[in-house]
Amino acid sequence: MAQPQPRREDDALQTQAKGQDQNKDQPDQAIRYGHVFAGQPIEPRDATAMRSFEDSVPGVQVPQGISGGFSAAVAMETTAVYNQAAGAVHPGQASDAAAVQGITVTQTAVPGGGIVTEFVAGQVVEQYSVADRPPPVEEDATKITIGEALEAIPRAGGGRSIDRANAEAIRAAEMSAHGADVTMPGGLGDQAQAAARANTQATRDDDKFKIGDILSDATAKLAGNKAAGTEDAARVVQAEKFNDAGAHARAGGVGAAVTTAARLNEDNDLGDA
Repeated sequence: MAQPQPRREDDALQTQAKGQDQNKDQPDQAIRYGHVFAGQPIEPRDATAMRSFEDSVPGVQVPQGISGGFSAAVAMETTAVYNQAAGAVHPGQASDAAAVQGITVTQTAVPGGGIVTEFVAGQVVEQYSVADRPPPVEEDATKITIGEALEAIPRAGGGRSIDRANAEAIRAAEMSAHGADVTMPGGLGDQAQAAARANTQATRDDDKFKIGDILSDATAKLAGNKAAGTEDAARVVQAEKFNDAGAHARAGGVGAAVTTAARLNEDNDLGDA
């Protein structure tokens, strides 16, 4: 959906008041709500309240930048920081416009998405469109997922101690599984890395974490679990080789398991063609 330029009523969040009924605690350099709320600087709690209301809009991920502009909370947060640095406002303050007259965020459904409108004291300070989220892609139940590939490793050799190469390969597999470039805090990758670090301090093999300790229920620990593909396999193998002392992929290791799953999935596609 085309994204219209945000409406800014007389640059409401960026207009500076110039010498109009100034309060001693509100210097001239404070950025104010412009002509709508003349004399009221944008304060820290105004921005916090707007952020909270934006986050509460059902089913909408408010974008940080819209067609070269920003959501109202972003603009207000930036302005409040400036006003605080200039000594015009203090932490925890809220303007009457926000605290007394109120902040509102609404969403109006339109074909393919919605129009989000943001108000302070009943006046529009921002408006932009958001597209409907695409429906989740259903995975082919006949294909092997990355989680299933990882769970196969303990059955084949889960008694091996986990080291950095294993951990980084698991981390790469987790990122591929949920289609992101970051791991989930406390997720499979973090657990594998923590186990590998602990193993460097262990003096006996019996005290070391094994691959099976981390991967035996891999599917349940993953935030997403897509079918293994050739790109996923290449990513995992690269991570494993890069962190291996001999720069080799491990036989029966994480890279091999994901590669095997990707190859079987590819063969299944060819068989269906």
